[in-house]
Amino acid sequence: MAQPLALAVTGPTASGKTAAALAIAAQTPVEIISVDSALVYRGMDIGTAKPTAAERAAVPHHLIDILDPVEPYSAGQFLRDARRIVAEVLGRGRVPLFVGGTMLYLRVLREGIGQLPDADPQLRAWLDAQGKRLGWPALHARLAELDPPAAARIGQRDSQRIQRALEVYYITGDTLSQRQGQHSEAGLDVTLKILALWPDDRATLGDKIQARFDAMVAAGFLAEVETLFARDDLTAATPAMRCVGYRQLWAHLAGEIGWEEAREAAIVATRQLAKRQVTWLRRMALDCRLDSLARPAGVAVNETAVAWAHSLLAQG
Repeated sequence: MAQPLALAVTGPTASGKTAAALAIAAQTPVEIISVDSALVYRGMDIGTAKPTAAERAAVPHHLIDILDPVEPYSAGQFLRDARRIVAEVLGRGRVPLFVGGTMLYLRVLREGIGQLPDADPQLRAWLDAQGKRLGWPALHARLAELDPPAAARIGQRDSQRIQRALEVYYITGDTLSQRQGQHSEAGLDVTLKILALWPDDRATLGDKIQARFDAMVAAGFLAEVETLFARDDLTAATPAMRCVGYRQLWAHLAGEIGWEEAREAAIVATRQLAKRQVTWLRRMALDCRLDSLARPAGVAVNETAVAWAHSLLAQG
């Protein structure tokens, strides 16, 4: 029996994913499932480029505003949520359309996920304290002794990923690499077709990222972060506050850096994020690739995305 069809629109930040997805949704019977580790959080709207209320009213959206920023969210939880929502969407006779740029989440939809333990708050607090006392490069060196493949993938100052890799080892006695090789949870039982918006002109994408950040600031991004900063249950180490843009504005509000430095750091970090997302795409089996910054931009790309979706639905 043939597997049901699901679609995905992905690409680096600022590549036009939301516009393409909404164009598809306007002409095909889909429901959108967010593939974004930041959109799950309430109160993080401007800095995440969250779809507007009007856009969300036009087509059903899922996995947006489901958690408070203090709550953790993982790839495993995403896969379980996605599996449930896909069943519900298919049950309504509609097609799941995954949209977003959290590439790890997209990968687990196809490949499943290793057998990883849930977070241990006390162990994480201890590792945070160790990171502050010894420095994260020292903990990275410890990880390199335990799990060289994981250490090779993780930066010496990537506190969140170093912490998680060590947490897995201290809880299970196995390395993160060993656990990731144990696909205890399968991917979705669907045929997932992926459309990637892949801007060929990196310089133009960089300019677009800068313009979008400034537009976010004009729309009240700093005030949004100020509201989060005023809470006594969030810190700079909270995973939600490590998101690009939020991390830099938090440092500004904490008095660690000035505004111009924070602005420049946020733009640079966003460009680096886009570069990492493109690296993920190069390793991914894609069904269609479009240059979202080709001229004329926008309309032609969205029309092509709609035609791609129509052709797949016709085949099904």
